[in-house]
Amino acid sequence: MAEGENILKAFTINSLDEIDKVAEDFIQYISESDLESNIFAFYGKMGAGKTTFIKAICKALGVKDIVNSPSFTIINEYKSSRGFSIYHFDFYRINKLQEAYDIGTEDYFAGSGLCLIEWPEKIAEILPEDHIKVTITTNPDFSRTIAVSQA
Repeated sequence: MAEGENILKAFTINSLDEIDKVAEDFIQYISESDLESNIFAFYGKMGAGKTTFIKAICKALGVKDIVNSPSFTIINEYKSSRGFSIYHFDFYRINKLQEAYDIGTEDYFAGSGLCLIEWPEKIAEILPEDHIKVTITTNPDFSRTIAVSQA
């Protein structure tokens, strides 16, 4: 987390057994309108648990499909049980910003649906200013802290 960052809410996952409950708490914290039309940028080191937490969020939102990291496809689309689309991006493997433009990233950001983004720092130039920042930190005891802040 950046120095002086204004944390709106923090969650702790002490073990993998708690991830589903924390994902539900996370969803309850975020308003319904944010879930349907907002951009959540997930920051964290490799192995911090970004994909695992996004999988838990999708499960809590009633996604019936298998949720996998879109490492090679860059984006996967799912449908929530509430009827809105969820777009899961993984920009780890892009080398140029043009690759994000080529898949229509800006159209997804401007449209309806929930955008969950891994490695958003790779597309910082086109990430809307009003996105919600979700920072996952691995603690010395291997628990995870999930900090939510306004970008």
